[in-house]
Amino acid sequence: MVIPPSAPMLLTRNLLYTGLTRAKKLLIVIGQDKVLNYMIQNSDTKKRNTGLMYKLMNIQ
Repeated sequence: MVIPPSAPMLLTRNLLYTGLTRAKKLLIVIGQDKVLNYMIQNSDTKKRNTGLMYKLMNIQ
């Protein structure tokens, strides 16, 4: 899993957790320690406005 320094809103604990749990046998994390530590500490979650509910309700 490559974790480049990027926008703080992308460096979330949820993203790190997803990468860890999807690894089947082995996970190699490539990135800076400070970025990984930031992700571990960043438990911020944002509400995603995808419009999925509207699209599902209007399937014909």
